[in-house]
Amino acid sequence: MSDATNAVAFDINGIISHQRNRYPVLLIDRVTAVDPGRSASAVKCFTYNEWFFPGHFDDEPNVPGFIQIESLTQTFIMTFLCMEEYKGMKTNFVSLNNVKFKRKIVPGDVLEIDAVLASFKRGIAIGSVSSAVRGEPACSGDFIVAVPDILDRFKPKTP
Repeated sequence: MSDATNAVAFDINGIISHQRNRYPVLLIDRVTAVDPGRSASAVKCFTYNEWFFPGHFDDEPNVPGFIQIESLTQTFIMTFLCMEEYKGMKTNFVSLNNVKFKRKIVPGDVLEIDAVLASFKRGIAIGSVSSAVRGEPACSGDFIVAVPDILDRFKPKTP
C-alpha cells in the first residue's frame, strides 16, 4: 500500500456490498487493505469443505486454476469497486495475460493476494495481481477488466 493512512479493509459483508459475486463463486474471504484507485490485498482460506475439492481430485485435492484466477480477479476489482461511484457495478474480463501457476494449493492453505491497479480509464481497468501461500509465490497475472456501465457512456451514438 502506498499510503497506509488511506487504506481501508472489508469483511465478507463489505465485499458483498461492493462487488456482485455471491456464493458459490465469492472467492475471497477478507480484503485486508485497499488503497482506493491504487491497490488491494485480500485472503482466501481454502478448507476441505470447498465445493470443488471432491472433483479436483478425491485422491489429491487441490485448487483448480480457474478458482485461483477468480480469487485474484475479485481482489483486483476491489481496487476500484471500493470507490463509491463504482460500488456494486458489474465487471467483465477483457483479457488475462502472463498468467503463471507456481505451486499447488491444497486444503488448509491461505492464499494471500495483492493487486495493483495501473490504469482505470473509461471503464477499462488494467493491472497486475500476484498471490502467495506462506510467502511462496502461487499464481500471478496481468488483468484487463471492463465495467460495462461506464464503457457504454463512451460508445458512439447511433443516428
